Order: sequence, then C-alpha cells, then structure tokens
Amino acid sequence: QVRLVESGGNLVQPGGSLRLSCAASGSIYIIYAMGWYRQAPGHQRELVAAITPGGSTNYADSVKGRFTISRDNAQNTVYLQMNSLKPEDTAVYYCNADLSSSSDYRRRKDYWGQGTQVTVSS
Repeated sequence: QVRLVESGGNLVQPGGSLRLSCAASGSIYIIYAMGWYRQAPGHQRELVAAITPGGSTNYADSVKGRFTISRDNAQNTVYLQMNSLKPEDTAVYYCNADLSSSSDYRRRKDYWGQGTQVTVSS
C-alpha cells in the first residue's frame, strides 16, 4: 500500500507565496520522477513541474521563474514553492510519483495524492 499525502494549500492574495509538500509512504522500493499537476474547474489536469531523483526539473511555461520544485529523496518528499501567485494559478494541486513497490519492474506505476486546493484571490 502506497500513499501520497499533500499539504500546504490555502487561500492567498495575488503576489503571495505558498509552499506545497507531498510525502510518499508505504511499501516503496524506489521512486523515479515526482511531480505536481493541477486542475482548475472546467480544465484538464496539467503538469506544473516535475523532478527526477537526480534533481533535473521541468516546468510548465506558465510557472517558469515563479515556481520551484524540489525533493528530499531520504524523506520521499517533494515540494513546490510557489511565488508571485496569480489568480490563474487557482486550482486543485495533485502530487504524482512514478514508483515501484519492489524490484519487479511490473510493480512500477503512477500514484496520485488526494489533491490540495490553492486559491489566489483578493
């Protein structure tokens, strides 16, 4: 059993900052990429940022220069520092982890957190 638990979502004013956290727990053998996605009402879920175990990152164009993804491999945790927030950043943010629960490659799959609400509004 693997769980991803997000925290840090909140209501914030435009220009403000938030830091999201996501901790993976349970039967984990190895975690490959981790990332953050978001879904706003009436929109498809989209990739916000992703990070490899070695620290390579990629970002959606809309958040480059404002958001920073990082991870603590020892703690199986990924973070998203969000600065200069805009109303269009309002969405439910989901944590994602590509991981395996054993050395058997067939155990590798994507896991998702339950989501955390970020609302940017004055």
